[in-house]
Amino acid sequence: MTTTIRDIARAANVSIGTVSRALKNQPGLSEATRTRVVETARRLGYDAAQLRPRVRRLTFVLHRQHNNFAVSPFFSHVLHGVENACRARGIVPSLLTAGPTEDIAEQLRLHLPDAIAVAGFIEPETLAAIGAMGRPLVLIDLWAPGLRSVNLDNGAGAALAMRHLFSMNRTRVAFIGGSLAHYSIAQRALGYRRAFFEAGLLFDPSLETICDASLPAAAGAALAMQRLLDAHSRTPLGLPNAVFASNDVTALAAMQVCLARGLRVPEDIAFVGFDDIPAAAHASPSLTTIAADKEALGARGVELLLDDSPPGYEVLLPVELVARASTIGAGAPPARSTADVPSETTP
Repeated sequence: MTTTIRDIARAANVSIGTVSRALKNQPGLSEATRTRVVETARRLGYDAAQLRPRVRRLTFVLHRQHNNFAVSPFFSHVLHGVENACRARGIVPSLLTAGPTEDIAEQLRLHLPDAIAVAGFIEPETLAAIGAMGRPLVLIDLWAPGLRSVNLDNGAGAALAMRHLFSMNRTRVAFIGGSLAHYSIAQRALGYRRAFFEAGLLFDPSLETICDASLPAAAGAALAMQRLLDAHSRTPLGLPNAVFASNDVTALAAMQVCLARGLRVPEDIAFVGFDDIPAAAHASPSLTTIAADKEALGARGVELLLDDSPPGYEVLLPVELVARASTIGAGAPPARSTADVPSETTP
């Protein structure tokens, strides 16, 4: 027997109009109601593809703190991936940058999006306001319960970085990162701590430091490195012999502080970053980092918006270690290695 919209409305305890709006991804419903209707339709075997309207306009939402592409180009590559994926599907993309004090819902209404992609850190209240608009929504380099998302495999990346350092007897490894309110940074910090446990090594919490969020990224990283050196120059164990940074901008700024203090890289202290921005390969010494296809991150987000993946579905994209002079020395050629079990998707 064929399942009808009336059957779904009865099972989900909503009106027929609500079912129609939910299956067509139309505005005016909460994300919770939309999710309940879609899950009920799927459970009853209803094929909603015939009712799904074509996405013609997509708005890419980015927090203002990520919008300095010249200083931190990570999200410019993600945006390129979104633009290319939209172009291939006849979708018109637009960019909206927003801060915590702005009326995000009002700004989004001016863009008239059929779908929304939110990238990087954003305040929970802002994300809730976006979700309440009832548009199809995907998170990129971000995670929240019940929402679809695509991320780098941050845990695998941290494991690769730490195993690389441990393999060279660098066991006194510091971590320098931005705010742990950022999902990707929190996952990398967790992977950093887990690596000590898995290697049977003692974890020293005093070697983990968070940058001052009130400062520009590079300045905050430089200050964090200065404080780390000052604090540990007087301890019995001495300075760390390696640093794993939450991203390349942080690693490069911290490395310059060490060089200015007369420390040799990598002889005295080694560095590993994350993201493989262009400056990593051109630094002196060149920076060992965790690399990933940043444009694929954006493109996969668009794909996730358009497919039938369930609410809460997360896609993890694989990463690889690119070993350069900051860990292996200037005389060795760059070397690449991947995680033991590359991951593509996880429910």
